[in-house]
Amino acid sequence: MSVRTGVTTLIAVAAVFTLTSCGGESQGSTEQAPVEISVKNLAYSPNSVTVHTGQTVTWIFEDQGMPHDVVFAELGIKSDLQGSGTYSQTFDKAGTFTYTCTPHPNMTGTIIVEE
Repeated sequence: MSVRTGVTTLIAVAAVFTLTSCGGESQGSTEQAPVEISVKNLAYSPNSVTVHTGQTVTWIFEDQGMPHDVVFAELGIKSDLQGSGTYSQTFDKAGTFTYTCTPHPNMTGTIIVEE
């Protein structure tokens, strides 16, 4: 075998291995993208999100130290009043849940939880 044929064969074999390692069925991830809600400028943004049961929502408090909280009155859930940091809540039950901020009752949001 000549050097040229050997190099060509080596390149062909490498190409086959590269292509076969890229193919096949996707394993698919059961992990869901994080859902984050910004708390600033006296608003929750976005103010409505849709998640699946078992998914966690995280509120990020970034309103320059102005204290806010997250209160789901119908669920009996209330975060601490805080001016910075985060609060997370996992939703295990399907439904539509509204929440407010105790010091700023015009701040409202909705979490829609689907199966």
